[in-house]
Amino acid sequence: QVQLVESGGGSVQAGGSLRLSCEASGYTYSRVCMAWFRQAPGKERERVATINSSGSTTYADSVKGRFTVSKDSAKNTLYLQMNSLKPEDTAMYYCASAPADYNCRLRTYTVWGQGTQVTVSS
Repeated sequence: QVQLVESGGGSVQAGGSLRLSCEASGYTYSRVCMAWFRQAPGKERERVATINSSGSTTYADSVKGRFTVSKDSAKNTLYLQMNSLKPEDTAMYYCASAPADYNCRLRTYTVWGQGTQVTVSS
């Protein structure tokens, strides 16, 4: 009954920007942790950013100062604004939710979207 669908990926040159969206159906983002993950071929999945119902956010060191996670609870939509993109940001990006509302970095994420590809060329 719960579904997450990402969109907004694409190809961009280094230094460019993209905004990813994650639309949720079947439930609201309220009182859950939401997160963006990414995974490149041959690399470990990385937690990029998290946000809880109060708007508290965390970021991986690799994206701090460049990426911003936000949400529109009324629209059940999660966003990831990505600026100053680097080739090493190239990956499949996934949104996910966890049944908790604090310590979002520590939670097990149980609902996942299908992913959207981001490719950054130098």
